[in-house]
Amino acid sequence: MAAGELGQAIGSEWTKLWSVRSTWWCLAGAGALMVLSALLLGGATATDLLRDGGGPPFPASQPVISATIFVQFALVTLAMLTITSEYASGAIRVTLQATPVRGRMLAAKALVAAPVMFVAGVVGGGVAAVVAYAVLSADLFGGYAALPLARVALDLLKVGVFFTLVSVMTIGVGAAMRSAAGTLTVVFMLLMGLPLMLLTAGGQVALEVSLRMPMFAGLAFMGSVDNMTGGPIPYPAGEGLAWLLAWTAAAVAAGYAVLRRRDA
Repeated sequence: MAAGELGQAIGSEWTKLWSVRSTWWCLAGAGALMVLSALLLGGATATDLLRDGGGPPFPASQPVISATIFVQFALVTLAMLTITSEYASGAIRVTLQATPVRGRMLAAKALVAAPVMFVAGVVGGGVAAVVAYAVLSADLFGGYAALPLARVALDLLKVGVFFTLVSVMTIGVGAAMRSAAGTLTVVFMLLMGLPLMLLTAGGQVALEVSLRMPMFAGLAFMGSVDNMTGGPIPYPAGEGLAWLLAWTAAAVAAGYAVLRRRDA
């Protein structure tokens, strides 16, 4: 019975997601930004190699991973709208009447968003990697871009997982904050604002905390070569994934707690 009701809730959320133009605009914007950012970041890497006298070729998925820092906010916006737009319009009352078990409603939204964000990351990242390789493997850029299929495929899967978890985290924050402005502010601070503030503050403790916040944890999981501190992220990919999962679980738990306590 519960499984059937969850399936109905998922079907309803799926229909709502694809019935609004904002979904298509956010996905299109994320794809375009992914391609453009990967080209610019990959071009910068190739230019540095040319200036420094050469070096080993870099996989075309490397600038795609770096581009996630910017692209994530297009998908965060989409994830945010899946819940905050209902509070803004009052449609959340209808949603909760159709799915009165609030945890089930939150789970349905997350289960619909997760595969969409994963596919967006893999497909968008794949297009960006191919375009980056086609451009940056030319003699003008020294031919430094490479396309090792196994490495690129693994990197793209990690990009998809990163976008999935960040989006589910956003849905949890959205359930807690209920407003688009509040959700976007909190998610921006978690992903970029607080980490950069901690880096600017200096000190080993601030650095260690910053590197374990969602953005840097995601970069560690995806195997980013460098971070904003100017050096490699000092822990393995598995730990990065664990931190990212922990932040996502905490956000969803907070959203569920608010949903249970407050009326729509």
